[in-house]
Amino acid sequence: MKKIFLTVLFITSSLFASLNVDTTYSTLGAVAKKIGGDNVHVVVLGSSKYDPHFIVPKPSLLSKLRRADLLIINGGGLELGWLPPLIKSANNGKIRAGAPGFLDMSHFIKMIDKPASVSRAFGDIHAQGNPHYSTDPHQVLIMAKVIERKLEQLDPAHATEYKNNLKKFLSQWNSYLKNYDTKMAQCKTKKVVQYHELYNYFLRRYDITNIGNIEPLPGIAPSSKHTLQLISAMKSNGVKKILQDVYHEKRTAKFIAAKTGATVAVIPHDVGSVKGSDTLENFYNMIAQRICK
Repeated sequence: MKKIFLTVLFITSSLFASLNVDTTYSTLGAVAKKIGGDNVHVVVLGSSKYDPHFIVPKPSLLSKLRRADLLIINGGGLELGWLPPLIKSANNGKIRAGAPGFLDMSHFIKMIDKPASVSRAFGDIHAQGNPHYSTDPHQVLIMAKVIERKLEQLDPAHATEYKNNLKKFLSQWNSYLKNYDTKMAQCKTKKVVQYHELYNYFLRRYDITNIGNIEPLPGIAPSSKHTLQLISAMKSNGVKKILQDVYHEKRTAKFIAAKTGATVAVIPHDVGSVKGSDTLENFYNMIAQRICK
């Protein structure tokens, strides 16, 4: 009887056990929670308040990685500066590159802005293309489908629940996108300037033209010469909106705004990066509102 009880207890515990899911950024985490529901425990490794290229690899992240059953990364080289040594130190075979518990979302995204050649002369470019695809709300559909397949693979006991969660979420998100796209139609042909090329996927989706960046090259601080050239280009093109993220310095954007009559809009780059953008819906709503206003 004791053996039977222990066997039943083990099976029951396994059926109701949560998968420990780590994501590198909060938008991925928000989607994982929607699909995983009560069967997953999601931990976001990188704070949305900071530059996603340079998350501080704190020792506290090691304990999270050691417990993880699944690690979902943005990919496209975005985590290259901080994640690899953490994965190595965590020594968790489940989440090493190539293991079943390692998921690189960029492999399922049609990446844009792929450089013809890679050289330090072009700044901190990403060889695989622009990794900031999550600013486009349509990419959420892809993320959700990929995460569902992976959860089903790792936790087949709850496959039906994951499928149902996905079906419900896709229905809700497609309805959300229909309304969102209708509202965004008013912003077509709008012209903007951004600090770093964080919003290219969003801008391309909604036919908004980016006429220049405050950075002369990715990861390179703006020079006086480049700033003056950008001011001239903005005046020539009638640009009245500067997209400023939360982690780059804001002094240059304010200077340019004063010279051109443009407004500086602080735009979230990840769920929770700006106060009031703490859900998927609020995140994308805020991007739209602050760009189109």
